[in-house]
Amino acid sequence: MSEWFTVEKIDSQTFAISEYKHWEETHCYLLCGEESAVLIDTGLGVSNIKEIVDSLTKLPVMVVTTHIHWDHIGGHKYFDNIAVHEKEKNWLSVRFPIPMQVVKDNLAKIPCNFPPEFDINAYQIFQGIPQRILHDGDFLNLGGREIQVVHTLGHSPGHCCFYEPERNYLYSGDLIYKGSLDAFYPTTDPKLFYQSIRRIRKYNIKKVLPGHHQLDIPVSLIADIEAGFAQLERAGKTQNREMDCLSFRISKFIYNQKLPLQEQPFPQRQFSFPRPAPEVHTRLFYQRGFLEQLFSKGFVPLVRAACI
Repeated sequence: MSEWFTVEKIDSQTFAISEYKHWEETHCYLLCGEESAVLIDTGLGVSNIKEIVDSLTKLPVMVVTTHIHWDHIGGHKYFDNIAVHEKEKNWLSVRFPIPMQVVKDNLAKIPCNFPPEFDINAYQIFQGIPQRILHDGDFLNLGGREIQVVHTLGHSPGHCCFYEPERNYLYSGDLIYKGSLDAFYPTTDPKLFYQSIRRIRKYNIKKVLPGHHQLDIPVSLIADIEAGFAQLERAGKTQNREMDCLSFRISKFIYNQKLPLQEQPFPQRQFSFPRPAPEVHTRLFYQRGFLEQLFSKGFVPLVRAACI
């Protein structure tokens, strides 16, 4: 069995399956009921997570997806029962909205000891038809255990948290974790992200189980993130349509693709406290040798904004 994963028992029916050897430090969660189980996300896909799941339960397993980003759907290829939110079903079944090389660059940007069987040149993003479409307020009945779908858009249009009323657990995906809040899609919306944080605050949460990094985080982190968003909103930094438009034009220039705005890939868009997105854009463009081209194409406003 692969040594890539670390398994930690949350309680007798709940397990965290983590990838601590990679800089993303992803967490997936296996929730077992009396009749079936769900696996929340499948991680990077560099090793077979199904082998770990099969060692923990013999119940039929449905994969439920917090959102269709490469670091959360890598192991979907090992399963035949997959659920995604309706707003991201096409990302899974029609077209993943980021070029494959950008994904590979992110996967390998910090050296780590990948499993010997992993070949980054052969790495592909899972594409397939989901067997179930999730909607806000849906309940997943595992037999003696229910999980509620909470649509928390902002990080991505179909991002979902999963709330367990009986245990007061929140499986928060990329909405809540300890670290900078990152996104890789043009459809990231800081204002909607803030709204989702405020919505989650209304739930009776006693334990947060995040999608990345430190597993044991305090529930008070939700209030801290809300306060951070409130500060950014007061400063007028939760939306900047001019910068969004410039970023879209730059992406179109770099990738030379004629796509609808909601599908146009960015090299990276990061929303991090308290650093605004334009600075991060420009740093990445500089690192990848695009800055001179940006000046030559007249994208001076973005460069100036990043230097403020």
